[in-house]
Amino acid sequence: MDVADFHFELPTELIAQEAAGERAASRLLHLEREGGRVNHTHVSDLGAHLRRGDVLVVNDSRVFPARLLGRRVPSGGAVECLLIGRLGDQSGSDGGLTPIRPLGSDPRLTPLWTLWNALMHPGQKLKVGSRVIFEGAATALHGEVLARGSFGRRVISLWTDAGSTPLDVDAAVDAIGHVPLPPYIRRGDRPEDRERYQTVFATRRGSVAAPTAGLHFSEALLAHLGDRGVEIAAITLHVGYGTFQPVRVERVEDHVLEPERYEISEMAAGAINRALDEHRRVITVGTTTTRTLEAVAKAHEGRVVAGAGQTDLFIYPGFSFRVVQGLITNFHLPRSSLLMLVSAFGGRDRVLKAYAEAIDEQYRFYSYGDAMLIL
Repeated sequence: MDVADFHFELPTELIAQEAAGERAASRLLHLEREGGRVNHTHVSDLGAHLRRGDVLVVNDSRVFPARLLGRRVPSGGAVECLLIGRLGDQSGSDGGLTPIRPLGSDPRLTPLWTLWNALMHPGQKLKVGSRVIFEGAATALHGEVLARGSFGRRVISLWTDAGSTPLDVDAAVDAIGHVPLPPYIRRGDRPEDRERYQTVFATRRGSVAAPTAGLHFSEALLAHLGDRGVEIAAITLHVGYGTFQPVRVERVEDHVLEPERYEISEMAAGAINRALDEHRRVITVGTTTTRTLEAVAKAHEGRVVAGAGQTDLFIYPGFSFRVVQGLITNFHLPRSSLLMLVSAFGGRDRVLKAYAEAIDEQYRFYSYGDAMLIL
């Protein structure tokens, strides 16, 4: 299957630069999975498409300000760093906490560093051993490049002052970091993005990008759906580089996703399995929840099992869905793994036809754009 089969042309003026004023105010394109009919409505009318007994699965991961802006030491040249994930979080070892080289004879003055996978710019100047600093009004983060990969990939150590802990590093990142808005949003982040580029059910810190389908949900809409008998189940998938990494191959089958961390509670697993047993619909909010549920079900004969782990499941046309019967998602980049997942669920021809109609109807695209329901 060719990656080029998932290409479409999008006028730049349809790339949303701002979020809709109200969370549920976005437009909603409803693609009927059987038959391919397209209907135009709004997210606020979602309740009309759902029914009592449906289980709506959301991702409760919380975005942290993973974009750091600083300077190289000692040259002073500008440097940018996007934190992808703490290495200890991925390996499950010691939380990424490692002693750095001693600064003096007193061991109490030996700081502790946290190790991160990161994307850094300018890549050609940031060789192994390069030092950087990211400064805020009341704190600073020090960093050193420990390993170098392709396409700007680096392993970097980060630490604050002597005696710092991972919590200190997290606090410094929260204070200094910028909201990691996608590059197609052609403006700098603003204070209001810290709240708006976050879902209302975000509780578990760990994502470097928002699970954007969830941005459309307000507390009022969730309450309305609950009143109509729709059950809400929350799982966690921390959005990392795997979700948005470019597809750099020509054949779809050759693309490999990087693993991302997930966690499913006993309560969520029970709600989803009961729905499956009772032939009630499971509808996912976003590609992240879809990948998580289908990865777990694939490994457990169609059942959703509670627990934590990592998934690198790449869903593209031909995939057999075991859990998901409906999908709420945003409009995605051409040739992206996310568009391939949506095409696997809704059918490539139907999805691309719906995208063409969305363009004709002037829908807003990508992270801060409008939404799509495939049901």
